[in-house]
Amino acid sequence: MSELRRIPAHDHLWLMASLAEALAGGPAVQPTASDETPSPEHVPEGCALVIHTSGSSGSPKFVAHSAESIRASAEATNAILGGPGQWIIALPTHLIAGVQMLTRSILAGTDPLVVSGKFSPEKLVRLASQLEAERRYVSLVPVQLRAVIELAERDEAALRVLQRFDAMLVGGQAVSLEMRAAAHRLGLKLVRTYGMTETGGGVVYDGVEIGETEMRIRGGEIQLSGPSLALGYLDNDGLTAETFIEEDGVRWYRTGDAGSLLGGMLQVTGRLDRVLISGGVNVSLDRVEALVHEMPGWAESAALEERNDTWGAQVTIVAAPGRNAEDGAGKDAGGGDTLRDGFEALADAVKAELGPAAVPRRLVVVDELPRLANGKNDYQRLAAMLTEPQRDGATGSDVPRAESKETK
Repeated sequence: MSELRRIPAHDHLWLMASLAEALAGGPAVQPTASDETPSPEHVPEGCALVIHTSGSSGSPKFVAHSAESIRASAEATNAILGGPGQWIIALPTHLIAGVQMLTRSILAGTDPLVVSGKFSPEKLVRLASQLEAERRYVSLVPVQLRAVIELAERDEAALRVLQRFDAMLVGGQAVSLEMRAAAHRLGLKLVRTYGMTETGGGVVYDGVEIGETEMRIRGGEIQLSGPSLALGYLDNDGLTAETFIEEDGVRWYRTGDAGSLLGGMLQVTGRLDRVLISGGVNVSLDRVEALVHEMPGWAESAALEERNDTWGAQVTIVAAPGRNAEDGAGKDAGGGDTLRDGFEALADAVKAELGPAAVPRRLVVVDELPRLANGKNDYQRLAAMLTEPQRDGATGSDVPRAESKETK
């Protein structure tokens, strides 16, 4: 068995030094978000990193990586971006995205700068102005990118600083077409990434695999292989055997994501387990959510499943009021009444694009969407808010629609 060092994720210097030792064959490292973060019972030889996953829609797990898999992911990223550089860390370092920025910095021999406390685009710009390396990088999640774009649109000086990044990686969730278009218009060098803890972070950039990663679709599921795959799940051999499979000498990771390959480029359509059956028709909640996010004023929203006595299940939208990008203060730009007034138009747009079975039938307005540390929606808490809305300041409202009788 291998030794495991628990390192507080907020102590970036200690974590980076310990990670460098692990990459050189030293004890395995587990970055911890707090003293309450659990650790696995057994750590096998060859393990260099243990990540306790966020568990956005399922139970948290311990993912084990070797030094080789961590290094392979970092080297592939450095190569595809045009070379090593200096990173600004704006994501939690107890998760794989933060760890990989530390690893890339170790391999590059550069000192990363860290956004301390709660993220703000102003903090990012201040740090970006301090970067000294020739090549400059940052990795964000979509909710952070939206704030960065809003700042860039109203502050020309901030925009000039942001344009100096050689790449702004964004992952964790789908990036709306609206945000991608805005980033392009502003001259921000956006790179969309796809990956997860089990793949050592992002291994598909702008729809194309990087390094020695390979991808395929089996039964509608995205599967990935390559040297950056994790060793497996600690204390859960059954899940490891189910999720990491071997065929013809090649080890594949079953992502649980639905997708397709169009012209060799990956199109991710959502989670396979985020599919409901309404009146006998399969509906992808992630496709509904992505479409809703494209509509003005609905960026802060989530699509969930609720029981429907007639159709078996229905789509429900949980949304927070939009933000006023003009004042930069994050104040409510329209409130719940604006969302409720626009809900019928939203339902019509979903019906036109995805069909009647996908039409949202209820809107729940909340003050703020619950999120995990990695910026993803916390679907477990969201589901709880549907059953006990008053505890979270939510106000539910059924929106009757005459045409809903036609949906099945």
